[in-house]
Amino acid sequence: MAFRVGWRLLSSGTVAPVHLPYTPGMAFPDIQSFMRVLEERGELVRVSVPVRRELEITEIADRLVKSGGPAVLFENVVGSDFPLVIGLMGTRERTAQALGVSDLDDLAAKIRHLIDLKGSGGLGGLLGNVGKLRDAMNLPPRRVKSGPAQEVIWRGDEVDLGKLPILKCWPLDGGPFVTLPLVITKDPETGERNMGMYRMQVMGKNVTGMHWQRHKTGTKHLEKAKRLGQRLEVAVALGGDPALIYAATAPLPPVPGLDEFAVAGYLRGQRYPVMKGVTVDLDVPANAEFILEGYVDPQEDWAMEGPFGDHTGFYTLPDLYPRFHVTAVTMRERPVYPATIVGRPPMEDAYLIEASERLFLPAAQLILPEIVDYHMPPAGVAHNLVFVSIRKTYPGQAYKVANGLFGLGQMMFAKVIVVVDEDVTVNDFAAVWREVVEKAVPGRDTLTTRGPTDVLDHSSRGWGYGGKLIIDATTKLPEEVGSGVSSREEQGHDRAGESLFTPLPVTDLPTFDGVLAQRQTPDGYWYVALDKTRPGQARELAEAFAAHPAARGMRHLLIGDAQTDVANEQDVWWTLLNNIDPERDVWPIATAGGGLLAWDGARKLPEEGFVREWPPKIEMTPEVQSRVEARWHLYGLPEKWR
Repeated sequence: MAFRVGWRLLSSGTVAPVHLPYTPGMAFPDIQSFMRVLEERGELVRVSVPVRRELEITEIADRLVKSGGPAVLFENVVGSDFPLVIGLMGTRERTAQALGVSDLDDLAAKIRHLIDLKGSGGLGGLLGNVGKLRDAMNLPPRRVKSGPAQEVIWRGDEVDLGKLPILKCWPLDGGPFVTLPLVITKDPETGERNMGMYRMQVMGKNVTGMHWQRHKTGTKHLEKAKRLGQRLEVAVALGGDPALIYAATAPLPPVPGLDEFAVAGYLRGQRYPVMKGVTVDLDVPANAEFILEGYVDPQEDWAMEGPFGDHTGFYTLPDLYPRFHVTAVTMRERPVYPATIVGRPPMEDAYLIEASERLFLPAAQLILPEIVDYHMPPAGVAHNLVFVSIRKTYPGQAYKVANGLFGLGQMMFAKVIVVVDEDVTVNDFAAVWREVVEKAVPGRDTLTTRGPTDVLDHSSRGWGYGGKLIIDATTKLPEEVGSGVSSREEQGHDRAGESLFTPLPVTDLPTFDGVLAQRQTPDGYWYVALDKTRPGQARELAEAFAAHPAARGMRHLLIGDAQTDVANEQDVWWTLLNNIDPERDVWPIATAGGGLLAWDGARKLPEEGFVREWPPKIEMTPEVQSRVEARWHLYGLPEKWR
């Protein structure tokens, strides 16, 4: 029988472990208890041979996550005395298990149950809220005097981050990066806590970068500290409850009293144990593996950080960020260093993103009640693509919903929103794009706008600012197709009765300068890989192809870069969505077949007015790939995950 470890609060104010039998849906107090259950279920394997933290672990982990393989505990990391675990939430099922639910869809039901408070119905109605209020009592953290995370303490000169098995993930990375940090700060004026996950490049034995982007709460805290003329205390937890690791990634709304400890407490069904840091006045998770304590000095010059192989699948180029000075490291007696990798999708972060989808669906439906469901496919790396299904009752409703989503928290970073009818399954990637071909006429049913973009978006017209695209792939009402008939007057027979577009792919395709590969799909998409060597080349290609008879049965012309694999639908869309600013790069072209939407996902050039450096795609070196191939049998991993 598998067991998990629970915690019992002693009269002394400390927490002590207690072993409990594992049952599905139960929460885990720390990653080591979660690891034990995963290992019992065959979802975690151990690698005991020496493995390098520079690139080798990444190549192994990348293969495993893309093949649905297990988490891995590397027991012998070269240059470190500490083991490393990776891939703990590397499948949808493991992520659900980590969050204490049987399925990620259960998160939506859990939140919907909490926010559906009854204010009427007499005493019976009010009593129906008691269980929900009991759940809400788990939100505030519980302070304890001590915990496992402070069993060993390094101070001053003892601090040496090189002793931790911190990964250099990708060949062009600027150095080793802490990839799963829970960064804790406190508002210098209000005292409100924040926890976020921001990568940290190791720059010395006791210094890292702190990747606080302009819109992050940590940046706001630092700006306040600067105005007050003081340092900003920072604590970085590594490990803890799996629910807390997730919570650090969640896009929480700015609600007073709602922080990441509260979310983790609600998910785990018990208040989260925290204790004071040893050198900082901050609450830290008592059940973490490691805690890095220190400060960021707002008066200090920022350091150049990067490059970093990011979750977009491209490198983030070097830029200036604050320095984090580590004054102490606390840890368990026998800690495990937790890590993750990001890069070309799908990666582990795709399942954390899906958890956030499920968790915040009820909140989105409160504001936009016509929403049935939504999904952010891995090919869109979270912010580049959103599918949403709606109950449509009036013309223009798709645009109302899309614009409403652009105004909701971090959904403001969305680049392309596709709206479909309520009977379309939004997590069926191919089905949604079929709806787009059938029901969205290029130009008439597409709309570009502008707004904030993720600062990691390398293709936008400006840093953190660019174009957006709305595609209305819902069934049209008469008003939406130029009819003089009112759908209200039709009284139940209110659809426009448009004929659906029928794709007609052909194999006799035109040639053009720089085209390396191309194909037309049965669904009406024309994929092209272009080796772009001169300005305007992609637009010239689009106009030439649109005028060719082969365009008659196509709705979309997708122009990728030279590395695009036209045989791989996911690779095409991933490249395209990363490489477009919709206002600049997506436009309708009239054709004999009724119109084509051209998408220019080729590299942008300075001669075209693009002033920023274009980053490379992430690729592992052939040498590391060959090393892993040759050593696979030594790792003890089955061939099916190779």
